[in-house]
Amino acid sequence: MANLITEVGSPENVGMSSERLLRIDNALQRYVDQEKLSGIVALIAREEQAVYFERFGQMSRETGMPMQSDTIFRIASMTKPVTSVAAMTLWEEGRFQLDDPVSRYIPELGSMKVLQDGNGAVNNLVEPERQMTVRDLLRHTSGLSLGISLLEASPVNKIYQDADLHNANQTLEEMTLKLSQLPLAGHPGAEWRYSIATDVLARLVEVISGMPFDEYLSHSIFDPLSMNDTGFHVQQEKIERFATVYGLTPSGELSPIGLPSEKRYTQRPGFLSGGDGLVSTAPDYLKFCQMMLNGGVLDDARILGRRTVDLMTINHLQPESMPFQISRTMSGFTKGYGFGLGFAVMTDLAESTAMGSEGEYNWGGAATTFFWVDPQEHLIGILMTQFMPMYHYNIDREFRILAYQALVD
Repeated sequence: MANLITEVGSPENVGMSSERLLRIDNALQRYVDQEKLSGIVALIAREEQAVYFERFGQMSRETGMPMQSDTIFRIASMTKPVTSVAAMTLWEEGRFQLDDPVSRYIPELGSMKVLQDGNGAVNNLVEPERQMTVRDLLRHTSGLSLGISLLEASPVNKIYQDADLHNANQTLEEMTLKLSQLPLAGHPGAEWRYSIATDVLARLVEVISGMPFDEYLSHSIFDPLSMNDTGFHVQQEKIERFATVYGLTPSGELSPIGLPSEKRYTQRPGFLSGGDGLVSTAPDYLKFCQMMLNGGVLDDARILGRRTVDLMTINHLQPESMPFQISRTMSGFTKGYGFGLGFAVMTDLAESTAMGSEGEYNWGGAATTFFWVDPQEHLIGILMTQFMPMYHYNIDREFRILAYQALVD
């Protein structure tokens, strides 16, 4: 483990080229030099060995603090795969079945109805064709919406926004109670829709485990894997390692939009969002990815069984739901991909716009963090920066190409 995380071994030992990996330096440094991004951490591992682990720029332009290898980032939706793994540890214990209705464990969600047309009137509701299942929560076919109008034009988004479903002071239980009074945006199972489903999944974990969600994550994943810098807030003694998140001003200049001192991240939040609540580091998230690549185990810590990992990382969508679409502005990003239980899964390399292998799985976060795991090549890539909106740049795709072009075996 120590070599995997803190020491970069010889790429040639695992079929990669040191010379070709150096191309990454110039590509990522350009983003900093051109003042597109403040700072970046990039990590590549193959065969349980880090072969590339570099940092660029600053974690805070305001303080001049250089980016560190253990800088803490808001990983946003990279929380979702972690929540999905936590749920599947309970599935392995026989605590639920994937096609159980969610209402078996959270009864109030059993009364939700579907908004039938597009005018947003609450009286145009119909009964769902079937109840949402746990599998639906994991693969984003629950019929729920996210409550962010940027992603889609559904009137349910406005209804969710008005209900303040993302209030950081509420608990998962309070959010779920609010949600139960609102309509579904579609019939469960009918289509893929990015949504608040993974927050509901976090509440399911609480109900079934009998533990607060953050405690269950620590018990089942973070402590066994020694992910000591991952959680729902940054401890006071670690604040100096917490990166600032940036956006662009109307004139195109970098400007901070999320400071290390912001209250949401300096103390335990009320809302333990399973969808986007975690902070982490590149080394910590590598441990999570390596555990998945190893079939659910890292060193002596077994989190999942090998066949459970296999099940989670195959496509669970019907052909008519593919390619799934995250938002109106990201329609091409998912070509060639299906979706498993918590991860996007490449199903057609030729159709995709990404370098990789069929069976590769991945996800990203709203502040431009990204990872992928390629079982065919035994390869992991992690890219961390702090910039919104995500996919404003093609840095994640560029980084993937640069990683795969260095394979020489």
